[in-house]
Amino acid sequence: MRVLVVTNMYPTKEMPSFGTFVHKQVESLRREGLEVDVLFFNGRRSRLNYLWAFPRLWGRLLTRHYDVIHAHYVYSGIVARAQLLCPVVLTQHGPEVFLPGLQARLCRLIGPLMDRVILVSEEQKVRGHLSKGEVIPCGIDFDLFRPMPKEEARERLNLPKDKKLVLWAGEYFRPEKRFEIVQQSVDLLRERDRAVELVLVSKKPLEEVPQYMSACDVLVLVSDGEGSPMVIKEAMACNLPVVSVPAGDVRDVIGDTDGCYICSQEPRDVAQKLELALGRGRRTDGRERIAHLEIGFISRRIISLYEDLLKEKRRSRILSRLLFWHRT
Repeated sequence: MRVLVVTNMYPTKEMPSFGTFVHKQVESLRREGLEVDVLFFNGRRSRLNYLWAFPRLWGRLLTRHYDVIHAHYVYSGIVARAQLLCPVVLTQHGPEVFLPGLQARLCRLIGPLMDRVILVSEEQKVRGHLSKGEVIPCGIDFDLFRPMPKEEARERLNLPKDKKLVLWAGEYFRPEKRFEIVQQSVDLLRERDRAVELVLVSKKPLEEVPQYMSACDVLVLVSDGEGSPMVIKEAMACNLPVVSVPAGDVRDVIGDTDGCYICSQEPRDVAQKLELALGRGRRTDGRERIAHLEIGFISRRIISLYEDLLKEKRRSRILSRLLFWHRT
């Protein structure tokens, strides 16, 4: 099977953490035996790249046959659907499907034009009113995200060995991530325990992130909205305790894991839950709890969706020919 992935998020030298989950999914699909090409257009660099993406897609389709086009995010879906030769699968990754604004309206408009829509959490399906979407979260590379001794990780990263380290990982400058709540919460906690320190990890290569997760004592997330936050699943794979708001599928992912806590966005509540997690002084069994989210297993679910779609298309073509012959 030959697949073209169309995406406006993909790692670059300047932005090594940009769209790493799409890159990892591409790699996993290739390991499962699929031929996968990538059409990446960097909308962050220039809005004009969205317009240029259309002729790039058409040129690609003129020179190579694809069985399926898999688009990631709504704007990529618009580009991918600007042709009728190849079926299109669209993955909606974030809370934009239900948060107020232009993107939510576009998601509702373009969804029916897709051959299949993949959602990464049940929250997207319910709040986005996307009843026909299939929930398949992005998987985690268990070979990359695995526990390592805390002392070894701190030595590699030159982090203090005598501190209680709270990890925040992601694009802190995005308003919906609410990084100011994290800062306020850690400041409150430091009033009671001066050994607590905040570790900010942003724009780092993906290969470095597991080291930070092994070096730190707890991960915190307080976003206004999420689809299926990768950082939570990555922390679970590293057996790192988690304190998070119930955004996206967080509640389902952490479940009743000892050492993981659901919080509100109120700084005092976040600080209290961080204190509980730090007070345990040990790792979780999160890796075992999310075994079903291993990236190979998830990729096989996506391939099954591709195969079902292609079977449906073949049946439709056969039926159309039979109807044509009957009429003539």
